[in-house]
Amino acid sequence: MKVFGLAIDPITSTPIVILKDLQEKKVVPIWIGLFEASAIATQLEKIDLSRPMTHDLMNDMLNALEVKVTRIVITDLRNNTFFAIIDMVKSGTDIMIDSRPSDAIALALRAGAPILVDETVIEKSTDINFGNRTGDLNNYTKEQLQEFLENLSPDDFGKYKM
Repeated sequence: MKVFGLAIDPITSTPIVILKDLQEKKVVPIWIGLFEASAIATQLEKIDLSRPMTHDLMNDMLNALEVKVTRIVITDLRNNTFFAIIDMVKSGTDIMIDSRPSDAIALALRAGAPILVDETVIEKSTDINFGNRTGDLNNYTKEQLQEFLENLSPDDFGKYKM
């Protein structure tokens, strides 16, 4: 998957990171926090800050300790909450760390690591119960919502402002 863009939920003003597969046929929207959205946005926009943000610091520490982030995997979706792991290797030893997807994505972007999403998560993400968070999105059928997400273009996002 790749980070296709960041958007703002128009009802709750919550940031959403949109992941798309490399063929741009499958889409996974993940609601994230403002700080994590900022961390993702600064990396996507290649903004060079005078001081390291938390994810920059984490990446620098891992590099100094000779730990390589090999990939991140969005592993599950339960009760509208996504779960992820960060796969790393140190001196030939594999290390897996539980993570929020937003932190894992921010780190993967900095480490140049692939972003993977378990196929069952992709399927479950089309069944997200939006509750009262997104208003009119509840009126969409599963297929309409999937079609809407799949057909988003980079122009739909504009510049993500913090």
